[in-house]
Amino acid sequence: MTGQETTVGDVTMAPEDNESHRLETDTDDGLLVIVSGPSGVGKTTITRGLERRIGDAVFSVSWTTRDKTEKDTEGVDYHFATPEEFSQLKIEDGFYETARIYGRYYGTPRAWVDEQLRRGRVVILEIDVEGAKQIKSKLPSAFALFVLPPSEDVLLGRLRDRKREGEDQIQKRFGEAQREMAEARECGVYDRFVTNDDLDRAIDESVAAVDLARATPRSAQ
Repeated sequence: MTGQETTVGDVTMAPEDNESHRLETDTDDGLLVIVSGPSGVGKTTITRGLERRIGDAVFSVSWTTRDKTEKDTEGVDYHFATPEEFSQLKIEDGFYETARIYGRYYGTPRAWVDEQLRRGRVVILEIDVEGAKQIKSKLPSAFALFVLPPSEDVLLGRLRDRKREGEDQIQKRFGEAQREMAEARECGVYDRFVTNDDLDRAIDESVAAVDLARATPRSAQ
């Protein structure tokens, strides 16, 4: 995706421009932060805590081919695209990572992320282990954080306490969570594991980890 703009729906994907005009607020310590964790562990709350506590943090909004609902806001919840538009962007290397979930596609936009990193922002992604592995293979300097529950029993209790699903579906999610935690430990992608036994402490630990990673020279892309 270089040399010309690409328009998808109402959104224009700008070409990469390393000579783009710098703003007074631009810095040279941009960092891509990946936050992962099993369903029910509280990773979204921790992600939002990072976004609030880090002054120049921005949250990456994924592209998706799923249908837009009445509750969705374009550019806030997702960027919505047709399967054909999504496929074309993927062909043009327009995503850092993509995933197919229940027949719909999701992707992290490369051009937007690169622009924010050039501006010195902390770009936060909330993605699964497979997505984290894809991104780390393309951007090794990314900082990956995985949120763990205090124990598997606590996680199972949290899934039940949400009262969103029947026991069969809860057990299915629990089994997937066990698999995801094992894979996260074994894959070598994650730089830091944070146990969410106390939410405020977990957010504090996550912010401190990101601040340290930002201050420490990391491998180049």
